[in-house]
Amino acid sequence: MNIALKVCYDGTNFCGWQVQNNGRTVQGELESALQKRFGFFARVTGSGRTDAGVHAAGQVCNFAMAEGVKISPKRIADALNTVLPADVKVLESAAAEESFDACRSAKKKTYRYRTYFSAQEVPLLERYAVRAEGKYDLSLMRACAQLLEGEHDFSAFSATGSSVKTTVRTVYSLTLNEREEYGVPVLETDICGSGFLYNMVRIIEGALLACGCGKISAEAISRALECGDRELLGKTMPAKGLILLRAEYEADPFGKAAE
Repeated sequence: MNIALKVCYDGTNFCGWQVQNNGRTVQGELESALQKRFGFFARVTGSGRTDAGVHAAGQVCNFAMAEGVKISPKRIADALNTVLPADVKVLESAAAEESFDACRSAKKKTYRYRTYFSAQEVPLLERYAVRAEGKYDLSLMRACAQLLEGEHDFSAFSATGSSVKTTVRTVYSLTLNEREEYGVPVLETDICGSGFLYNMVRIIEGALLACGCGKISAEAISRALECGDRELLGKTMPAKGLILLRAEYEADPFGKAAE
């Protein structure tokens, strides 16, 4: 039986999603929990490979349940949570179609990047947001965000070393919203797309922030899209401000199909 999981994790103490020889990973913890709780090994496939330090509110993954294990698919979440550590938990579990693959079947993914603005560190924000100083022009950042919506070659918004076949991606929406937490402004950038290149969201956030703070122009972002020059953009933002909010599917095992 093909089982889908919706997983939430704090990425602070993980070396990312994917299993590796010398580091603690989310995939490794889930596979270890399956072994401990049900006595078999299964490869757990995620909707995406989040980097070290990146968090997830709704990572979707799937695995093949061993024959002979007698448990309701919906109860698998509870069973795994009894042996999973505190920084990764399964929110939901469900039976999925045999053709369902959490990575290849995904139609949309949505990430959120959180930046807060303060002269001093705010301990209650530091774990899941990145501190910045000074003022920013939110209207200008929103105008720059509109430049990035749609289908583009995002090669300038990718870290070096990527081996993807194409750097063309579609950004369905890119929204910026400001809120106040603990007396300081927090900027939340939500980006929904067909898929993302290595460090793409963190580079986009760096470019928007640099534009909003007057360090680069909107024209620089437009030129970067046209010519693929990474040097035209701002810095790559740290991993801790990034959260994978959700992955969407046409045949969603948890009951809500992608629009």
